[in-house]
Amino acid sequence: MEQFLETFFSWEHFKQSFPSVVEGFKTNLSLMFVAEACVLVWGLVLALLRSGRSRATTPLRWLTVGYIDLFRAIPGLLVIYMVGFGIPIAQVPWLSNWSLYQLAVLALTLVYGAYVAEVYRAGIESIHWSQTAAARSLGLSQGKTMRFVVLPQAVRRVVPPLLNDFIGLQKDTAFIGIIGVLDGFRRAQIYAGTEFNLSSFTGLALCFVVITIPMTRIT
Repeated sequence: MEQFLETFFSWEHFKQSFPSVVEGFKTNLSLMFVAEACVLVWGLVLALLRSGRSRATTPLRWLTVGYIDLFRAIPGLLVIYMVGFGIPIAQVPWLSNWSLYQLAVLALTLVYGAYVAEVYRAGIESIHWSQTAAARSLGLSQGKTMRFVVLPQAVRRVVPPLLNDFIGLQKDTAFIGIIGVLDGFRRAQIYAGTEFNLSSFTGLALCFVVITIPMTRIT
């Protein structure tokens, strides 16, 4: 038991590693907020394409369905690894010049956009058809009906599940260390590898708990 406490809860190692871990955790928080903003926009675009019913949008609708199914099936860690290392190696135009931080945002947006799109779609489809019929009877176009009548109600209904997805996103920012971003996880790993003590990871876990539990209570 003494060895267990020394490995995970050494006060000396905790004090030495915590400032560095907190500095890295700021990167995780920054990434979370930037990725959340991108996910909200990208998820809404996907949801609107997914909800289209006209013949003209049928190809886009099926492409969107395929995208959502694909990125919900692939682990986020794998997407981060493939985007972070694959895009620079493949020399993808424009994207290959992005920083590792920007590529991490892209990877998280690709993954969580698929989840959030389904949350949005559930909210859109929960609005009774009579709302749309009433708006159209008043002369609103399909686009204005969606913008001014359906979406305001749908978004309010899906706030709790959206927050749940963002809790998951906040925790998954710990994966970005695998592509070389010097975040909290990577800094904790460097300290642990140098000092052969895991108290730095305990400090990182505490940082995530301090952020995640209030978000969970709000949800």
